[in-house]
Amino acid sequence: MAEQTQPQGEGGASPKHESLMEKLADKLHVGGGKADSSSSSDSDSDERPRPSAPPADELKQPSFSDAAATAAAEAKAKVFRLFGREQPIHKALGGGKPADVFLWRNKNISAGVLGGATAIWILFELLGYHLLTFVCHGLIFALGVLFLWSNASSFIHKAPPKIPEVIIPEDLVVNIALSTRYEINRAFANLRQIALGRDLKKFLMVIAGFWLLSVLGSCCNFLTLVYIVFVVLHTVPVLYEKYEDQIDSYGEKGWVEIKKQYAVFDEKVLSKVPRGPAKDKKH
Repeated sequence: MAEQTQPQGEGGASPKHESLMEKLADKLHVGGGKADSSSSSDSDSDERPRPSAPPADELKQPSFSDAAATAAAEAKAKVFRLFGREQPIHKALGGGKPADVFLWRNKNISAGVLGGATAIWILFELLGYHLLTFVCHGLIFALGVLFLWSNASSFIHKAPPKIPEVIIPEDLVVNIALSTRYEINRAFANLRQIALGRDLKKFLMVIAGFWLLSVLGSCCNFLTLVYIVFVVLHTVPVLYEKYEDQIDSYGEKGWVEIKKQYAVFDEKVLSKVPRGPAKDKKH
């Protein structure tokens, strides 16, 4: 009996031992699978391309001063300017020395030019001097002084006067003639377009301008009109440059009111006026 129970005990112990070993193997296999999966996921994550960092320029945010300057520039660009001006008044006047004279950049030169123009106006307008007489008397005086100085220099032991040689360059004359020709042809072309009745607004503006000139011409002569324009060019631009913002503000209000009145006039009057034939379009 003892001999029979011993092999049974040995045979019974072996299945338990095998089942225990299988459970341990299964647990180890499961843990290893997790480890393998985690290691594979880590390797996959390592192999994936990582997003590149944005460049330093993109990370750099605009400073407050730059943003304020940009906003100020945009606001200034949207400000109403008289006559649709987009450039400074100095450039609008053509730049260079003439604009410097009109804007009194050099007060001595501007005052001298304005004083000379005033003296000429007083001489011809108030004193009744004539242009041809003035030119002839001026030439007589200048030639007489130079002639006497040149002949008397040997007696008074002084150097004769150095009279510069004046030569008008051909290129200057040609450029002036070409510019004048271009402006005259453009004026004739504009007058032709107005006469054809294709632009009623421009027609009314030109008629108003000619009427204003006729009124000024009846009040004063040509020399006085030129002097008035000269004085206006030496006073209005510098005052406008000094009080630019205030003048533009009032100008914007006035322009809005003019547009309103023109819209009413266009609806009641201009829209009923027959127009000329439309301009042919080139295809």
